[in-house]
Amino acid sequence: MKKAFLLTLLVSVFISASLFSQEAKQVKILISTEFGDMTAVLYNETPQHRDNFVKLINEGWYESSPFHRVIRNFMIQGGQNADGRLDPGYKVPAEFVDGKYHKYGALAAARQGDQVNPEKASSGSQFYIVQGQVSNIQTLDSYSRRSGVTYTNEQIEAYTTVGGTPHLDGDYTVFGEVINGFEVIDKIAAVKTDNASKPLENIVMSIKVIE
Repeated sequence: MKKAFLLTLLVSVFISASLFSQEAKQVKILISTEFGDMTAVLYNETPQHRDNFVKLINEGWYESSPFHRVIRNFMIQGGQNADGRLDPGYKVPAEFVDGKYHKYGALAAARQGDQVNPEKASSGSQFYIVQGQVSNIQTLDSYSRRSGVTYTNEQIEAYTTVGGTPHLDGDYTVFGEVINGFEVIDKIAAVKTDNASKPLENIVMSIKVIE
């Protein structure tokens, strides 16, 4: 009797652990460019952005899509369709999550400004990848006073070592992060651009789900 009970308990624990593992597993994507590949994960904590991004990838929205806005020490932005459409015609509700912030390599959703978009909803397809730069404590204090955002010790450590764009926290949804291929961010961010921050030579991408 005791052995049967113990076996049942072990099976239950195994099943629960397996389900937890499946729930915790993040979607992994590969962003390919002429400068190399970037591997990124999409956060489960931002499910609407995750699912929308996967849908667009599977539909081929980002196939031969350009990085159309590049600002060194800030970010690289893409998201329009190869046929010229800027977005699919809808927005994604903001999903601000504590602990998901604009560190170097963060994957975040672009959006229209507050005057026409006070709810800070994200574009249906426009996204950017943060390059940013290293900040000091004084700069972070200034951003905090201005925005009301309180930076955690983890954020302070990241922003003062690897860098990022802390002034965007709480205003734009961060829904993933690059985990490999950071040098590609830097290479794209370093290209020559025109006065509108558009690369002089087209930089296209393709994105696929790999896990």
